[in-house]
Amino acid sequence: MPTFDPKDKQGGKAFGEFMAKWEHTFDAVNTEFMEDESYNEDEELEVKLQQYKKKFIECDLDMSGDLNLMDVKYMLEKLGQAKTHLELKKMIKEVDSTDKGAINYKDFVQMMLGPQSGVLKKILMFEAFAKPPEKPTGVPPKRDLSSLP
Repeated sequence: MPTFDPKDKQGGKAFGEFMAKWEHTFDAVNTEFMEDESYNEDEELEVKLQQYKKKFIECDLDMSGDLNLMDVKYMLEKLGQAKTHLELKKMIKEVDSTDKGAINYKDFVQMMLGPQSGVLKKILMFEAFAKPPEKPTGVPPKRDLSSLP
């Protein structure tokens, strides 16, 4: 049976099998939260969990199953919230329950659903309000050399 190396982005059958296994792991964590009575009050829990899974997969660039320093850095830069390495380490430490220096999916979901309001959670919660810069549409205006700076 072929094995998939996450660093080899070629895809194919091994990639499909890897992604299916990976998503199944996240779905198992989501099921734990769905069955947890402390989260039963949230009527949109299932929708939120699917959104969190999608965001986690999108941000886990090295496909390790954890959001490491570079993954969190990428995520925040994409949202226009660049942070220093020390700030990133502090954010990760607030959430990391395994002391690996990375955020696993369960910690990520607990952060997003939990009562604590860390900086990382606030940034992710307001991501929906961040609008991408508007690009001009239509034909560009004609210019000549005299109009250039």
